[in-house]
Amino acid sequence: MTATALITLIGLQALLAMSPGPAAVLTIKTAASEGARAGLLLSLGLAIAVVIWAAAALAGLSLLFDVAPYLQTSLKLIGAGFLVWVGISLWRGADQPLKDVDAAAGHKPLKLIRLGIWTDLANPKALAYFAAVFTTIMPTELSVGWTLAVLAIIFGIELAWYALLSMVFSRSGPRRAYIRAKGWLDRLFGALVALLGVRIALP
Repeated sequence: MTATALITLIGLQALLAMSPGPAAVLTIKTAASEGARAGLLLSLGLAIAVVIWAAAALAGLSLLFDVAPYLQTSLKLIGAGFLVWVGISLWRGADQPLKDVDAAAGHKPLKLIRLGIWTDLANPKALAYFAAVFTTIMPTELSVGWTLAVLAIIFGIELAWYALLSMVFSRSGPRRAYIRAKGWLDRLFGALVALLGVRIALP
């Protein structure tokens, strides 16, 4: 793998991570409402999901979609439905009282990790990137060592970005602002995620 391909990969992956989307919305909401630990657990799930997409792309995801284009459409619709469900759940929980940070983060680590995984697996932005862009910058044949290195780089970039969001929005200032406006912010977050899902489902 050339230095140019590696630098391109790092730059594009960072842009993908930092671009707005359901993962960022959920990270900000979780960190502000449930604290840094909950945000970091969600971030771990998000990073794991992106590594799954990258591994699938290296294994021939784009070729599979060329052979069975209906599979890509099906995955897109399933992802859209999941995002709509998440958005509705956020909206419905807007009037629920804010949980204690330690209690909220301490009893459901696996639930938060799973939510992160499913959110980014349902993200069509990741699907499109890894199926159409990622495969074009990767060499046709990667050694096992380079494959593991690429997956580790992707995991590190994704985790670092969402962990940064978690640490920033779990601080006392953003948290107090969230508490004051929890009702309409949760509805806003829910509407944004649901609208993203609807937009994805449209042709």
